[in-house]
Amino acid sequence: MDLALIFKIGIAGVMVSILYSILKQAGRDEYAYVTVLGGLVIILALVVQLINDLFTMVKTVFNLY
Repeated sequence: MDLALIFKIGIAGVMVSILYSILKQAGRDEYAYVTVLGGLVIILALVVQLINDLFTMVKTVFNLY
């Protein structure tokens, strides 16, 4: 696993939490929740790519297809 990807996920989490806090304090609860959902989608997209790479590697190691 690449260390840079771990940092990307961490930085995205910190940025989303900061934006959520700012928007929540400003009374923009709807935008705060949309920001959290957007951050979750971005992080899940990164994780899905990793899982895809893992399954591809397992298929090549065990010659499944």
